[in-house]
Formats: sequence, structure tokens, C-alpha cells
Amino acid sequence: MTDIHETDRDGLRELIRSCAFDLKLPLVRRDIDLLIQQSADEQWNLWRFTAELLRREKENRSENQRRHRIKNAGFPQLRYLNEIDTDALPADARKALPTLETLDFIKNGRNLILYGNPGTGKTHLATALGIAACNAGHSVLFTSVPRLLTQIRECRNALTLRSLENKFERYDMVICDEFGYVSCDKAGAEMLFNHLSLRTDKKTTVVTTNLAFNRWNEIIDDKVLVAAMVDRLTHKAILLNMTGKSYRMKETQEMMTQQL
Repeated sequence: MTDIHETDRDGLRELIRSCAFDLKLPLVRRDIDLLIQQSADEQWNLWRFTAELLRREKENRSENQRRHRIKNAGFPQLRYLNEIDTDALPADARKALPTLETLDFIKNGRNLILYGNPGTGKTHLATALGIAACNAGHSVLFTSVPRLLTQIRECRNALTLRSLENKFERYDMVICDEFGYVSCDKAGAEMLFNHLSLRTDKKTTVVTTNLAFNRWNEIIDDKVLVAAMVDRLTHKAILLNMTGKSYRMKETQEMMTQQL
């Protein structure tokens, strides 16, 4: 009788794993033996076992989705809000950080513009907010402006621009890093303007730039287009002046001091 029982159990185990595979329930497939053993040890009834099985599968799926969102966002580095040295942040950012951490600006589709000299934490703050958004269930894209322009040109040449626009428009949050580091011609500026305009008043766009708005004409030689772009991006936006002491310069000076 024992052999028959063991055979039946093995057959049921394989049936459960097969069904879990088809139904895309990886935790059930992987941990069914552990769960059955735990239910026996703790004397769970059928209701408790079923609830615990589904709860763990749901948690596993949520965690996989969270990791997937972060991976797909394309962050160059993983930076987190709890790593930010708030005392070293420029005054505007330090004051605004508690409000930004609520992520209400994403729910309301408001843009965030971080402007100031290099090395003051613009990209770190934008990335940390992006990861927090991923953790909260929002879809996020991180891209540099030069990379975005290259992608737009490539898709236009391949006749897939509309597909790119549809995808770009749906992200809850798009981070456009390094605006102002590379100049662009009129055609490139128009493509960028059209692309960013898709999200106006609907979804959140975060821009980091080393240039104040009155200097954007240094990289885009079209005053009318610059004015239109500034108007679209800053409408109901949160504007943070990130001018301050450079983190990187400070770290370099500390390293040199230690070496002396």
C-alpha cells in the first residue's frame, strides 16, 4: 500500500507542477513540496493552505514585476532615495524632497525640471525617484537626450516612429537626462519637441539639465522653438534649482587629501 501511495503522490506532484507551469505559477511549481510539508507540520486546514499558496504566489509575482520594471527602465546605475545626503543637497531640492517622495507629482502628471551646474545630484535624485516609482508600480523610462534623439532618428528612418511614440507616450514617468550637454540642429530639436509634447499635461517627464532656461538657445538655435519647448515642459511643473557644490569635486578633493 505504501508503494501505491508514494506512486500516487509522485504522480500528483508532477500534475501540480505541470498545471503550475501552464498557468504561469512559478512559486507553486517550485515550492509545492515545502508548502505541503509546512501545512502538515503546522496542521493547516484546506482553507489556510489554499490562502497561503495564493498569497505567496501573488507576492512572488509582484516582486518579479517590480524587478522587471526596474530592469526595463534602463537606469545606468541604481540609486535610491535613502542614499541621498540631504544635507548636501541644494536648498530647493532639500525643501522639495519630502513632497517628491510621495510621488504625487506622477499621479498628477506634473513634470519635474532639475537644473543647475554639474555634479550636484540631479541624475542621482531623478534616478532615485524613478526607482521609487517602479517600486510603487509605475512604468518608467530613463534615457539621455542624445540617446533619445538617436532612437527617434533611427525609428523615423525605419518607418517605426509611430510605434516608438505610442510606447513613449504611455510611460508614467520618463527621465530625460543630460539635456544641454550636446547641441542639436533644428531638425533634431523639432523631433525632440514633438516627442516630448506627446506627454504634455498627461504623463510625467523629468528633465535634468546644466543650463538655465534662458540658455537653452545655446544648444537649440531657434528662439521660437526654445520658447515653445520651455512653455510645454514647465507648464504646472516642479522647477528645482540644483546649483551648488559638486559632489564629484568634493569626493575628488577628499581623496586627494587622504593621499597627501
